Order: sequence, then structure tokens, then C-alpha cells
Amino acid sequence: MFDLNDAQPQMAPYGELIPDGTYAKVRMTIRPGGVNGPMPMDAGLLKASTSSDAKMLDCEFTVVEGHFAKRKFWQNFTVAGGKVDDKGASKGWNISKSTFRAMVDSALGLDPQDTSPASKQKRVIQALKQLDGIAFAARIMIEPASSAQYKDSNKLANVVLPGEPQYAAIMRGEAVAAQPINAKARKAPEATAHQSAPAWAASAPAAAGNVPWAPQPPAPPAQPAAGSGPAWLNK
Repeated sequence: MFDLNDAQPQMAPYGELIPDGTYAKVRMTIRPGGVNGPMPMDAGLLKASTSSDAKMLDCEFTVVEGHFAKRKFWQNFTVAGGKVDDKGASKGWNISKSTFRAMVDSALGLDPQDTSPASKQKRVIQALKQLDGIAFAARIMIEPASSAQYKDSNKLANVVLPGEPQYAAIMRGEAVAAQPINAKARKAPEATAHQSAPAWAASAPAAAGNVPWAPQPPAPPAQPAAGSGPAWLNK
């Protein structure tokens, strides 16, 4: 006998989009793409573009709580290659880096203007893999398809930061009125043959430091301490 009375409401139809401009707390999971990143921890982590030399993080976002809890959307973030600026740096990486910093500030409740040594240390990551599992306040958009052969999709419009009026309510899991983006369709990306050095090749690796949300590198087998887990959960 199976008692179905305590079953959760059925999921929304596959492909139904989260409404444009929805605010929600989301968790990011990185889906390995088989291409090595800059650090040993990033082995096999990246995904290669099919139209350029860009290398990306293939990320899945899951709404943590609220009306759209468990709903998912997906987005790629360039971390190397692609179009470059006048200094030869990857434009995509510069954009992604700003987004990743905002994720950290949102996840940890850091004032974006806080440049104290303690806050700056929390923004140092030892590998891209350490972003896996980070949860933060987000605004979700509907991105129109670039051509008729594709469907519209949900994307991360922006990370909501401490100090913004919606931030505290989102992080508490409360409903916040949506603010639609009403984005226009973008042109399909053009392939490029330009081969640029990865962004991380231009400078030495960041100094080691404790990343507040990320799992630590593997240690010799031992009994885990009580309450162990990603440190950012215990901020």
C-alpha cells in the first residue's frame, strides 16, 4: 500500500519558465565538462565552447526555497578565451569574475564596499571548484531565444547584494515582488579563431586562504569532526 496524501504538489510542466524578474535564493552547482582548469582541483571542471576558443563553467542553478523551490536553470560563464579587450584580457572572464565576486558577497553578507583585510581574504578562492555549492540571492530573467530554432530560457539577471532592499527578505526565503527585465533577443554569437591565453596565465596563483563557503582540499582519511561541512554554511 502507498499513501500518496503526503506527496508534494506536482512539478511545473517541463520547460515552463520562472517568471521574468523573479527574486529567489539559488544554489549554484558546477557541471564538469572534461576540460582542465588552472588548478589541480579544477581538473576536468571546464567546458569547451563549440564556436570559439572560450572555456567556461557550466553551471546549474536551483531555487532553494519559496514558490519556485527546486526549479532549475542553466548558464555558462566564460573563464578563459573568447573576445579580448585592448589589453588582451578575456572580456568574458572579466564579466564572470565580477559575477563570482558578487556571489561571494551575497552568500556571506559582505558589504561590496568593504575592503578590509578580513573581507578581502574571504574573496580569495584557491580554485574555481570552490564556487561549487555557493548559495546567494538572485534575480532571474527570461532571455529571449536568439533564433526561432531555440526556446526562451531562464538566466541569472544579477546577483542581489547586501544593502539592496530585496536582499534580506530573499535570504530569509520570503516572497519578493518580481521586477521584470523585459530583455530583447540577442544575436547568435559568432565563431572566432582568436587564440588568447587563459586569464589565469597572466598572473601568479592567488595566495592560499580559507574560502568561507567552499569544501577544503582532500585530507588524509580521518573521522570527520561533528558538524563538518562547507565552511560558508557556518558564516
